[in-house]
Amino acid sequence: MDLWVVIPAYNEATGIEATLRALEAQDDPAFTVLVVDNMSTDGTAEVVKSFAATSPMAIRVVQESRKGTGAASDTGVRHAIAQGATHLARTDADCVPRRDWVRAIRRAFGEGLEMVGGKLRPRTDEFPLKLWERRLIPFVVGVAAAFGRLRPGNRDAAYLGPYVMMPGATLAITASLYERSGGFPRTAIEEVHEDRALVNRVRKVTGAYASRRDVVVYGSVRRLRAYGLAGTLAWYADHHYRPDVVDVR
Repeated sequence: MDLWVVIPAYNEATGIEATLRALEAQDDPAFTVLVVDNMSTDGTAEVVKSFAATSPMAIRVVQESRKGTGAASDTGVRHAIAQGATHLARTDADCVPRRDWVRAIRRAFGEGLEMVGGKLRPRTDEFPLKLWERRLIPFVVGVAAAFGRLRPGNRDAAYLGPYVMMPGATLAITASLYERSGGFPRTAIEEVHEDRALVNRVRKVTGAYASRRDVVVYGSVRRLRAYGLAGTLAWYADHHYRPDVVDVR
């Protein structure tokens, strides 16, 4: 298993080191990190290269000029496959994978899954969080997952298995399935939830996918802080709320 972790990044110079440090601390270190710099203007690529110069991890950086998490993720995954990757994991540049994240992904693949989703929990190292805020992200994700199961676009006789929400911040897939399914759509985050689109593409190819409780990533609460509860729920429910500034920092 040649595992690569792909991280799309846009203007994440101030925060991406936390993501890289969390990956560096993984208890299974057998993977390569690939950061896809989505034409950042704040020196994100330089921060990553500086970190890589003293890190024991294998870290690479590629560029993607087309703006969008879907486009950047697709470029990263396909670059990794071209370099020999057999399995791909994705997280985001404002997220912190739990120390056993890679090991849990590898275990899930070993049990026969071709695509693995995980659980998204709130980060507690960015801002002081109140108890209700700690519970809010799991609640928002749960509401989005319930909405996804009922959404007409996620229900079709062509699907080989049920809809399962798999946040792009904690998702993994085999290289073979990625190519067979067509991969992430090359879109911007405000156009399409590329993680949901990938899940539905996979559902037309195989039923060997599942969400795992042990595949955990801690995600930023900055979108929740910027959009509020109602706005965040509407955003994840098919972009019914779309603010003027999508790239929250």
